[in-house]
Amino acid sequence: MLTIKRLSLAEARILIAGASAKAVEIGVPMCIAVADESGQLIAFERMDGGKITSSIIAQDKAYTAAGAKRTTESYGVSSQPGSPAYGINSAIGGRLLVVAGGLPVIVDGEVVGAIGVSSGTPAQDTECAQAGINRLELTLKSDS
Repeated sequence: MLTIKRLSLAEARILIAGASAKAVEIGVPMCIAVADESGQLIAFERMDGGKITSSIIAQDKAYTAAGAKRTTESYGVSSQPGSPAYGINSAIGGRLLVVAGGLPVIVDGEVVGAIGVSSGTPAQDTECAQAGINRLELTLKSDS
């Protein structure tokens, strides 16, 4: 029997809450997107002051991390001229992002979705995305 694990809307909201709390802590309003395992949007939040252009970027980071089952940052070096994945950022209509801030959400060794964060520096975006994952992991651990 084939079983697909995916994030629920409630879990997506937990991811957003964790990322948003970290964004408030560091003083950078963010755009935060959560996608299911196939990269389709589950939930999105643009914090007051989050950059308008970052709305799409956050969604595409989540899409990339879920679909590729890896961080968006991991494409950075490999997508440069002369590297094996050069030009990959223009794939799939330009939706594949190679900038940090998109992380897969992994539960029991399976990618069940992803979070994408944008509006800060790449390091700030990643920090907030990781804070969302940390909050979800704590919630799942306390529920079991």
